[in-house]
Amino acid sequence: MAAFEFPVRVYWEDTDAGGIVFYANYLKFFERARTEWLRARGVQQRALREQSGGMFVVACATLKYHRPARLDDELIVTARLQDSGRAALTIAQQARLAGPGDLLCEGAIRIGWVDAASMKPARIPPALIEKLNS
Repeated sequence: MAAFEFPVRVYWEDTDAGGIVFYANYLKFFERARTEWLRARGVQQRALREQSGGMFVVACATLKYHRPARLDDELIVTARLQDSGRAALTIAQQARLAGPGDLLCEGAIRIGWVDAASMKPARIPPALIEKLNS
C-alpha cells in the first residue's frame, strides 16, 4: 500500500536555538499526517468518537533521526498502515525533505483503541479496520 503524503513547512516555532527542527516537533508533524491520512479515508476523529464511543490514543512511539530539517524547509511527511490488530494499529511514518527526498526522521507509532468514557482498551470496530486497510 502506498504511503499517504502530507506537506509541512518548517516555521520559527518549530526550530530550536540552533535553527533546526526541535526533535519533539517531528511527533507533531507525524500526528498531523496521521490525522490527514484518516481524513483521506473518510474518518473524522470527532465524529468517530461521537458515533462509536471510542477513539485512538498513542501507546508507543519509536523514532530515529537521520538529518536535521531547518527553518523554511518544505517537508513531505508520510503515514502508512504497517500493522493492524484487534485493538491497535502501527503506523509507519517518515519525514523527508521535499524535492531531493532526503530522509530526516522515521518512526513507528502504535495507536490503541480505547473506550472514550473509561479510557480502557477496546476492540477497533471491524468496519473501521476494513476502511483503513483499503
